[in-house]
Amino acid sequence: MLRFALLGCGRIGRVHADSVAYHPRAELVWAYDPFESAARDVAATYGGTPGTDVDTILADPGVDAVIVASSTPTHVDLLQRAVLVGKAVLCEKPIDLDLARVDACWEQIAGANPQVMVGFNRRFDPSFKAVRERVAAGDLGRLEQLIITSRDPAPAPAEYLAASGGLFRDMTIHDFDMARFFLGDVVEVQAMGANLVADYIADLGDIDSSVVVLRGVDGALCQIVNSRRCTFGYDQRLEAFGSTAMLTVDNLRPDGVRRFAADETEAAAPYLNFFLDRYTPAYRAELDHFITSVENGTPPSPGYADGRAALALADAANESLRAGRIVKLPMRA
Repeated sequence: MLRFALLGCGRIGRVHADSVAYHPRAELVWAYDPFESAARDVAATYGGTPGTDVDTILADPGVDAVIVASSTPTHVDLLQRAVLVGKAVLCEKPIDLDLARVDACWEQIAGANPQVMVGFNRRFDPSFKAVRERVAAGDLGRLEQLIITSRDPAPAPAEYLAASGGLFRDMTIHDFDMARFFLGDVVEVQAMGANLVADYIADLGDIDSSVVVLRGVDGALCQIVNSRRCTFGYDQRLEAFGSTAMLTVDNLRPDGVRRFAADETEAAAPYLNFFLDRYTPAYRAELDHFITSVENGTPPSPGYADGRAALALADAANESLRAGRIVKLPMRA
């Protein structure tokens, strides 16, 4: 039984608490949040002891692993402190909004043989994972083009977006990791953005719509399409096109029922609403992988380097947007 401390009891923290409660080999022993009421509520629902003192929680020898689900500016500090006292860490994305802070954190923890997983849960979505496995097995020949579509049902509040780091670091970062999941290293980034959805997003100096084109190290191209608004629901699709075949993943619904009548054909239920519904199986599979990795003493994936690489792509996309040009990234040795 792996014993967890949850650091951060907001919306995403509750998602992780649910995954821990669901898993037969996991137990939530601490629920931390600077707002005591949030910690108490999570502990009452999912188990464990509520707490508002991180030092006490990290010093508890009964804690094997820590889930960092707090606000992004706190990730580096909590991750580093947890690793240096011997805890395995599952950290929500992004590790930080500043690549220099991410690198400095790694310098501090690298010698501690860290077991750190970054929360790119979409790698564990059953459909996306199945496509990636079939691509790796050569089911569509050589992968030539990848199209990732990700549109939210509605934009987040201004208070959230103001601290989010912008569209590329907050939203597209999941898609950057998905692109690397399929393409490996990315060597070129070209981004275009627009303000088409909400004036307050433009007032924050951010964009709400984007198209990003990536070139993988082996030449395959990837197009990422994002929007902060989608009137027909949470739009999460993927297309992998190869030399001999194509594989696609469509949006998911609660059921497969279609209605046919004089006034409409193929009418169906709305798509699953936002990430809480759409990606629950992926979050649970992500936690299972993390637990298995800790039990076996093997590196979890995606790891710290994957978190850094996705943030580097977000920075490159921002640079491309500002400069209006393709940004080249160095190839790893």
